[in-house]
Amino acid sequence: MAKRGLCAAIALLPLGVLALSVRGETLLSAPLNVTIREIEVNSAVVTWEILESDPVIGFAITQQKKDVRMLRFIQEVNTTTRSCALWDLDEDTEYIVHVQSISMGGSSPPSEPVLFRTPKESEKLASQSPGEEEFAHATQLRAGELIIIVVVLVMWAGVIALFCRQYDIIKDNEPNNNKDKAKNSSECSTPEHPQGGLLRSNV
Repeated sequence: MAKRGLCAAIALLPLGVLALSVRGETLLSAPLNVTIREIEVNSAVVTWEILESDPVIGFAITQQKKDVRMLRFIQEVNTTTRSCALWDLDEDTEYIVHVQSISMGGSSPPSEPVLFRTPKESEKLASQSPGEEEFAHATQLRAGELIIIVVVLVMWAGVIALFCRQYDIIKDNEPNNNKDKAKNSSECSTPEHPQGGLLRSNV
């Protein structure tokens, strides 16, 4: 009898090894480096990493308010994304988040819990106001610079227009001045010799 039992155990040994190997292939590691980013008053984004060897086809996220039993469960399959948006959150509230990987054989253990708190609406506005003031100040500076540039360009255009006008006036007066000079020179020089000759001839 003992011999038969030993033979049966030896015969079943490969099946046990096969079952353990199949079970080992379906086991997944818990997601790593779970992080909460882009925390807003009513939303946030959770990101994580997985081992490259894990045959992951999706994820599952458990979201819970601290000290409250009510849970929100988010699950996605047929995706390789490593982030998920958390929406419809309450302001100034602490949340606990777990992430699990999903494969064809099942789910991984949950990740280490991550705790975060959403800010108050007033805190968010206060944190944004310095940036808005800087933006408004920069806008005012740019507007002032543009005004100065426009004024300088208008002044230059006026100077150029005035110069062109004066140049045209001077150019138009040059032929008249030349004619007057020529006329004056002819009146002063020509009467002497001809008139003297005529007087001498008349005498």
